[in-house]
Amino acid sequence: MPQPPAQVTAAEISRIAGVTRATVSNWRRRHDDFPAPSGGTDSSPLYDLVDVQKWLGARGHASTADPAEELRTTLRLHPGGGGTTGALLPLALATARRTPEERTALAGLSDAELVARADRAVADLAELVPGAEAVHFAAHDVDVLRALLRCVQDDASGEAALAVLAERELEDSAASGTYRTPVQLADLVARLAPGPYAQVLDPACGSGSLLSAAARRGAKVLYGQDSVPVQAQRSAVSLLLAAPEADITVRAGDSLRADAFGGVTVDAVLCNPPYGDRDWGHDELAYDARWAYGVPPRAESELAWVQHALSHLVPGGHAVLLLPPATASRASGRRVRMELVRSGALRAVVALPPGAAAPFHVGLQIWVLRRPEPAGPAHTSVLFVDTSEAAGAGADTATGTGTGTRTGSTASGTRTGRTPLDWTALTETALTQWSAFAKDPDAYADEPGTARAVPVVDLLDDVVDLSPARHVRASRTDIAPAELAREADEVRRRLVAGAKSLGRAAGYDDWSAAGPAPRVWRTATASDLSRGGALTLLRTAPDSKGSAGAAPVTAVLTGMDIARGTAPSGDPSGLRADGAPVIAAGDVLVRAVAGGGGAMARVADDADAGALLGHQVHLFRPDPARLDPWFLAGFLGAEENIASASTGSTVLHVSPGRLRVPLLPLEEQRRYGEAFRRVHALRTEAARATELAEETARLLVGGLTGGGLVPSAPAAAGSGASTESA
Repeated sequence: MPQPPAQVTAAEISRIAGVTRATVSNWRRRHDDFPAPSGGTDSSPLYDLVDVQKWLGARGHASTADPAEELRTTLRLHPGGGGTTGALLPLALATARRTPEERTALAGLSDAELVARADRAVADLAELVPGAEAVHFAAHDVDVLRALLRCVQDDASGEAALAVLAERELEDSAASGTYRTPVQLADLVARLAPGPYAQVLDPACGSGSLLSAAARRGAKVLYGQDSVPVQAQRSAVSLLLAAPEADITVRAGDSLRADAFGGVTVDAVLCNPPYGDRDWGHDELAYDARWAYGVPPRAESELAWVQHALSHLVPGGHAVLLLPPATASRASGRRVRMELVRSGALRAVVALPPGAAAPFHVGLQIWVLRRPEPAGPAHTSVLFVDTSEAAGAGADTATGTGTGTRTGSTASGTRTGRTPLDWTALTETALTQWSAFAKDPDAYADEPGTARAVPVVDLLDDVVDLSPARHVRASRTDIAPAELAREADEVRRRLVAGAKSLGRAAGYDDWSAAGPAPRVWRTATASDLSRGGALTLLRTAPDSKGSAGAAPVTAVLTGMDIARGTAPSGDPSGLRADGAPVIAAGDVLVRAVAGGGGAMARVADDADAGALLGHQVHLFRPDPARLDPWFLAGFLGAEENIASASTGSTVLHVSPGRLRVPLLPLEEQRRYGEAFRRVHALRTEAARATELAEETARLLVGGLTGGGLVPSAPAAAGSGASTESA
């Protein structure tokens, strides 16, 4: 049966052609020969992809597409459909391992030679990548092979190609049960397992994000298994590229039913397992030796994964798992939880705010467990930590990379809150409390509202509820009422001042309609402007292990700081001294990952000057004689510009060289720049006023309900406070 023709939206056409969506709209209005819609609706038309490519090719636009976008388009046209992904993942690894000269030579091969060479390259990886032994290419694969080669030539790390290849299998989260795990969360999970550890297992490894985090902490032997074959393949490929010196073994299969590493014990198990799964093998595994703490009920697959992880640990080894909050309190799992607590296997439960990982409307939990040692110390308490206050209420997620396999809802990669999730504060809170507790549980001092060590005997009741919110009691009764009133009044005064500043910023109205139709500019890409000397593009080196030593102790500007409009707040420990550019006033800073809310770009001021550039930020240093900084920031950070220059599905990575800027005289640039500067001020003041309003409300409600504040008494009669008509 012939394949139905591929169709694209106007937004996809803009990405294919390397132009803005406004340009595509102009083409539709001004060119009678522009392809007519072949589907969709009047408001969201769809166009035949082949017709669009022919039209673009006739006008010289076909070659302007980003290589990643070209690969994505070629995959859509390929007769093999999504099944091509598993074949191309090992080939992406083989291609990324080649030198630039070897990749150039491959591009010059004939079609038949290229197919034969691809077959041999994948066959060589049969021992490393699951399923590689079954891969064979044919003549109809030539277009996609060449598109993959061009994508890897453009991004030698291979990450862009891997992201595109995984999209076809992983894009539909509800159908595939796969969700992306933020890299910040993966790093936190890896750091909660006390190091150093050499051997690490992830029995539900997804795309390998947790194992990659372990490798960054020095792990040298990495084991992974996943029930989704393409996930296992992607995990193997990603790890082999990111940690080439490690001993990596990844297998496809269900870890609970068919453990690929039976008998293997490791120093640490890190896992973001599937949950809500009633078909995990309860009946067939009822007498499994792994259930040392009790047979997990049918509805408690999470407790099966917990015990599976413990069974793979050496005595004294740690397991860190990301679990849904219901695992801590469901009645069906009470007996298993009781044994985990009684035996000392459960050491800590860390509550995350909603938005830390999918499903984003649920506040997940991190369980830290330790396999008891036969003659080890008795553990008499369990640590509970609540990080929601540190992360900020109503926070958006900071998207990241990697995927975990899970069953649930919500495919979105971001939340719809007002401020980004403060991963720095969240991580510091969790690690500080856990480190202090792990060092000396008996000497640990509780932090009201954040962390508390609860005696085991207090947990072994009829419920055995391990929810941190139940045990970490936030109370302001220990603060003197006069001090509480002073604090609330100070925040209220700041709110009033912030509201006045917001009013002044909102008074800007120096703009008017452009005319009957939008203005159309001649534009240039940032790469073109860089080649012409109008600006310099800078990025922090990805390798944090350079020989030049660690970066000096100074602030680092992150993508989160741009989104929130805050001062540089990043940690310089992961930066190389000679690999992180120093920010200067007037630099234009653009987030490297789109989404999550907040501003995408800003101009560095004196407060930013001297800070180091973070990994997830692009720096544009304009020649002030040719480009106005605020004009540049306004257009670089525009929503349509970012969308046109981004690749990926759930995580959108901005390609800085593809961002486009209108070619305008400097004087006109300055007029636009002043407007953009005022809009930025409006956004900043609005965010500040919102934060102060939330803080004022929190203090007042807490004070009133906690007894520290009381409502004022009604004014006495005749005081003049109110009058009545005679």
